[in-house]
Amino acid sequence: MKLYRIREFAMLTGVTVRTLHHYDELGLLQPGQRTSAGYRLYGADDLARLQQIATLKFFGFPLKRITGLLGSSSFDLLSTLRLQREILQRQQRQLQNALTALERAETTARTNGQPDWQDLKNLIEVMNMSEPNEEKQQWVKQHFTPEQLAELAKRDTPEVRQRAQQEWAALIAEVEAAVNDDPAAPHSQQLAERWRSLIEQFTGGNPGIASNLNKVYSNTQSAPQEFKRPWSDAAQTFIAAAIRISKEAH
Repeated sequence: MKLYRIREFAMLTGVTVRTLHHYDELGLLQPGQRTSAGYRLYGADDLARLQQIATLKFFGFPLKRITGLLGSSSFDLLSTLRLQREILQRQQRQLQNALTALERAETTARTNGQPDWQDLKNLIEVMNMSEPNEEKQQWVKQHFTPEQLAELAKRDTPEVRQRAQQEWAALIAEVEAAVNDDPAAPHSQQLAERWRSLIEQFTGGNPGIASNLNKVYSNTQSAPQEFKRPWSDAAQTFIAAAIRISKEAH
C-alpha cells in the first residue's frame, strides 16, 4: 500500500497542509503510520476518512459533530456516499422545478407581452422552497444522523413539502383555536390524531427520527434566531395532553 507524506497527500487530495495538521490536532484524521523521523504517512484508509469528513462538511456539519459521527460504530463510508447522492438528487429536483417555472413565465411573457401573475407567484414559491435559511437548516440537521438524513431526503420533494406546510398551517390554526377545550373531547382527539399522522408522515415511522425531531423542538434555546416553533406554548400544552390521552386510550 502506497503511503504519502503530508505535503504529497495534501496535493493529492486538494486540501492544505494546515488543514491536515488541524484535523490531526482535533483527532479527526490522525495518520496511522509515521517515518522513523516522525513524519506523518497517509494511506488509503486516511483517504477514505478524509472523504467522509469532506462529505459531512459539504452538508454543513461542524468539525466537532463530525468527530463524534466518525467515532460511532454505526457510521460507514457507504452511508455518507448514499446520503450525498440522495441530497444532491433532491437539489436536482428542486432546480428542475425552478427551471420549469422560469420557462413557463418566460413563454407567457413572450406571448402576452407581460408575465402572468400566477406564473410569477408559482416562481416565487419554487424559489422559496429551493432557498431555505441556511443557518436554520444546518442547525436542524445536526440533530439527525447521516442515515436519518438520507431517509428523510428520499421522501422530501417540493410537492410533498408544500402539501405538508399547508396541512400543518391548517392544523396549527385549529389547535390554537381549541386550547381552552377539553383535550379528551372528540374534536380534540381528532386534532391529536391528525397531529400524530403528520409527524408519522415526516418520520416514516422511524422511532429514531421521531426522537430526534422531538429534540429539535425541545432545544429551541440554542436555535438560530430564525428558528421559531410555529405554535404557542398553550397549543403545545393542549396538543401534548390530547396526544397523551389518545395513547392511553389505545
